[in-house]
Amino acid sequence: MGISAGDPRAGSDARDRAIAALAAIAIGIQILEAAIPSPIPGIKPGLANIVTLITLLVLGWRAAVAVTLIRVVGSSLLLGTLLSPAFWLSLAGAVASLVLLAALRPFTPRHVGPVGLAIAAAMGHITGQFLLAWALIIPHPKLPLVLPPLLLAALITGSLTGILTTQVLADPRIQRHVRKSNPSS
Repeated sequence: MGISAGDPRAGSDARDRAIAALAAIAIGIQILEAAIPSPIPGIKPGLANIVTLITLLVLGWRAAVAVTLIRVVGSSLLLGTLLSPAFWLSLAGAVASLVLLAALRPFTPRHVGPVGLAIAAAMGHITGQFLLAWALIIPHPKLPLVLPPLLLAALITGSLTGILTTQVLADPRIQRHVRKSNPSS
């Protein structure tokens, strides 16, 4: 028994496929990033977050949460880090990032654009990871001294992902999809 075009579930199937495709792209990007050595240990550009931002801005909050959580779990399964400290750090960063994106969502796009969202998400990500690491993995009293350089790195990488997100969203093919998803815009 199939779903007809007039059935309200028909749109949700297309939406689910879009979320699955975006999550798969994000997983692929995260795995590629994991394979590239970092000049500064623990700092990666966070290019998979571009997919989260595009999902948030095109499909909305729930889709962005789904893509992010699928990315964290899926990439950890493929990298063999599920339930390891790396997984928990990734999850803590993702959740903190999503919390900040949720707080800023009412201000988009009028007051906060993709670059602002990306910077906030990167700052949230590194702060979430740092707090978990400090609380459970390395509870050293001097560890907060490394937070300012980490936040500077988050500012730089967040700016980069925000600029790239803006470029992707400017693509006419994406713009057509945004107009279809949001007829009021």
